[in-house]
Amino acid sequence: MNIKNTFLLYGLFVVLFTSCTQQVGIRALEPAEVDRISSTKKIAVTNFTRDRVGLSSKIEAKLSSFTIDGKKYFTIVSRNDLEKILSEQKLQNSGLVNDENIVKIGELIGAQAIISGNVTPATKQDSYFYEERVRCADRKCKKLVTYPVRCMKRVVGLAAEIRIVDITKGDIIYAQTLSRNASFKHCADDSKALPSTQMAANKLANKIADSFTYKLTPHYKKFNVVLLEDPDLDYTDKQEKLLKVALKYVEQGRYDKAEKFLMDLIDSTDGKSYVAFYDLGVIKEAEGKYDEAKEYYDYADNLMIEPVEEINAAVLRINSLIQKRKKSMEQLNR
Repeated sequence: MNIKNTFLLYGLFVVLFTSCTQQVGIRALEPAEVDRISSTKKIAVTNFTRDRVGLSSKIEAKLSSFTIDGKKYFTIVSRNDLEKILSEQKLQNSGLVNDENIVKIGELIGAQAIISGNVTPATKQDSYFYEERVRCADRKCKKLVTYPVRCMKRVVGLAAEIRIVDITKGDIIYAQTLSRNASFKHCADDSKALPSTQMAANKLANKIADSFTYKLTPHYKKFNVVLLEDPDLDYTDKQEKLLKVALKYVEQGRYDKAEKFLMDLIDSTDGKSYVAFYDLGVIKEAEGKYDEAKEYYDYADNLMIEPVEEINAAVLRINSLIQKRKKSMEQLNR
């Protein structure tokens, strides 16, 4: 067997082995990256300068529609109210680059924070190259020949300076330049046309708006946690069956039944099986009962004689999740 085939078989073995390992899906609450925004949830979004892609409107729409656990997170001040006050104060949106003006307008419309920005004109870079194709040299296709096809690559970029001013304190909560790029390819023998710079820039504006919204909001993160399936002690036949049945119930989403069998396993092993404690911890973590999960993970950790990768990761992860949820709840309840 040559080296290439050996690597292919090894890779296939790894994929099959990984896919056979039972996992549980976890949905964990993560806090917003920009913590201070949770104290200023009544927001106005101004028209950004040089905004040919409607970035400010996209951000306003995403913030307005964002919900978590079925509740709206932000209150968005009407754009009409903002424009009315600007008109009365004889200010243009360009005047809102001045923090003093922003605070003044924010107070008049009752906003706790104002988001303003400046969009850099989209960039476009085209380049040309050739790709090889293969075709039959004759009708019977007994011989193949290669030939070049001319292709074009287009890279479009978009950037925006965005900042948030706290109206009450009169200082900047957030200020950063966000940018996104996208590349597209078109060859002479395909029917897919390259998008215009404006079309591509509009899609990039959506991505920037998504990224910005993500920074300002608590959100759920999904990941998988591996269960331990092999006994760590010399299990009896009955104990092996308890573990097997518990894992089967976990697979079916019957955590209540799985917990009962794992508790029976713990009792029958005199509380000496870290596998049972760890798998119970995974169930509690999946249910969002982090304090109970931590207790079970700590039991498993204390029973380890040699390091077990899954348990080490669980102890570190659950402590982090507890802290993150605490911060997230603070943000949600402000």
